[in-house]
Amino acid sequence: MKLDFQSTVFTPETINLADTSELIVRGGRHLFPLLPKAFAGIKQIGVIGWGSQGPAQAQNLRDSLEGSDIIVKVGLRTGSSSAAAARAAGFTEETGTLGEMFEVIASSDLVILLISDAAMADDYPRIFKAVKAGATLGFSHGFILGHLNSIGATFPENVNVIAVCPKGMGPSVRRLYEQGKTVNGAGINTSFAVQQDVDGRAVDIALGWAVALGAPFTFVTTMESEYRSDIYGERGILLGAVHGIVEGLFRRYTSEGSSERDAFIRSAESITGPISKKISREGLLAVYEGLSDENKTIFERAYSAAYTPAKDIHYECYEEVESGNEIRSVILAGRRHSKFPFGRIDGTRMWKVGAEVRANRVESETPIDPFTAGVYLGVMMAQIDTLLEKGHHYSEVANESIIEAVDSLNPYMHFKGVSFMVDNCSTTARLGSRKWAPRFDYNLDQQAYPAIDNNAPVNYPLMDAFKSHPIHRAMEVCCELRPSVDIALA
Repeated sequence: MKLDFQSTVFTPETINLADTSELIVRGGRHLFPLLPKAFAGIKQIGVIGWGSQGPAQAQNLRDSLEGSDIIVKVGLRTGSSSAAAARAAGFTEETGTLGEMFEVIASSDLVILLISDAAMADDYPRIFKAVKAGATLGFSHGFILGHLNSIGATFPENVNVIAVCPKGMGPSVRRLYEQGKTVNGAGINTSFAVQQDVDGRAVDIALGWAVALGAPFTFVTTMESEYRSDIYGERGILLGAVHGIVEGLFRRYTSEGSSERDAFIRSAESITGPISKKISREGLLAVYEGLSDENKTIFERAYSAAYTPAKDIHYECYEEVESGNEIRSVILAGRRHSKFPFGRIDGTRMWKVGAEVRANRVESETPIDPFTAGVYLGVMMAQIDTLLEKGHHYSEVANESIIEAVDSLNPYMHFKGVSFMVDNCSTTARLGSRKWAPRFDYNLDQQAYPAIDNNAPVNYPLMDAFKSHPIHRAMEVCCELRPSVDIALA
């Protein structure tokens, strides 16, 4: 699948990923002077919501547009508990940069909707009624399209509909943007989509939004493809699966006689430390090729055993998203959230041990555990293959399965544990991670590890498929498109 686009403001370039070519836009602060042209006719950008993405996007847009006549105004519900945080970030009623949600929607030329997906599903009729004709509706997630499709509803016909979707949580979007003030190109990659273009300006507005967020590279997709890969991906290796993997491996290693400290280092620390760093800079295959012959055999046994049980869950999860079942699940969970708020996910012994390990960590002393690496890459590759088999293009697969994991999300677990990673994400992601992490844990514990303990042979055709997989050629290019600096959390 090749997605073409044309811009009158920004210059696309072609990249070759495996056996396909795709168009991207390379960002950078040197493009900020072009933003008024990209946003021609836009006097006010309304950023609606102050959850995971809201604070980052509102501040990045404001900072990038400094010196222009474009106002960035935050819209919140009356009495919102987030109003104080928005004011502390410099958005105030007195300066005309903070207002009531529906008033801001009605008065804005570009409305960026960053409220929770469940709230958007409930409020979309009123939101669509409030937005003015000729304005642009912007989303950072295609969830609302999935919901509208499931109930037979549509967007208003007289507005542009676009999406700009950062490949990382809101705090990462802001953190790397701030680092980019001194290192041009620091930022979180994004994808963009145009669902509806009523005036021929939608592409330029979307790309301007992406550049203003600080995205070093922006890839093209569709809203439908985005919501399927994104909702599925965060339930998979980005959040849910990696949580399930480390919980199960910690139990396994301690049951085999490892100390709790060593079990945590071999599981969580190995993934979020050296494995993630190796993948980020050199690609997936480099993890395997860097092992000794003995450790390659351990990797192969773990990979062979983990791949199929993980792919079973991956397929189920993708098809739950594709069918609309997972979207309905999120909406229902949002409605009962006041009665059953989020519970803790870092209260077990494992994460208490993790806090002690982090306090005394010496990064250079954390090895790549070959068994952990085999399980992690087996689950990751099962996700990659699921997305490719479902028709997603390589940049989306690489971003939603690899780059976002190792460059944006895993660093948060490395810094302060699993809750710091998961609970800095959107409500939809937090719900999905909690729901699907136990499923990955269960299938690995019940199928993969018993197979290994019963001396199941290495699946050599599966290993050959891994070694020759086209994703490696795609990642050679993607590694060149990674942020120019590592995210700094300390």
